[in-house]
Amino acid sequence: MITGYVIGESFRAGAVFEPRGLRLRKVSRVGIDGAADGQPAVWTLVEWESDGEDIGALADALADALEPELGWYADFTAGDERVVVFARKVFRYRRGDEAGRAEAVAYGRSVGTPEHQLDWEE
Repeated sequence: MITGYVIGESFRAGAVFEPRGLRLRKVSRVGIDGAADGQPAVWTLVEWESDGEDIGALADALADALEPELGWYADFTAGDERVVVFARKVFRYRRGDEAGRAEAVAYGRSVGTPEHQLDWEE
């Protein structure tokens, strides 16, 4: 099973994210302390899951839908794999792989993701 979340405000205007087999688990709104300049102070968290097996297609769909400004990203797990998706860039690594995580974190820094937001769980 694939499980993940995406911040609703991270989608670029006009984007559509509708992979086959995607199921909504939960939608919530949360206030964000320390939102970066240009980021809204309230985020919509969309938690989802899928039984699909095409991890690459799912990641590519997210990469195409995310806003490239402000370093937005989404992440998900598929078995023991962690997938971190930025606009037009996907990182896949085994959970617990420090080098794989470090590469994704370094990329996030390079595109302006605030340090305290590079905190996805393994």
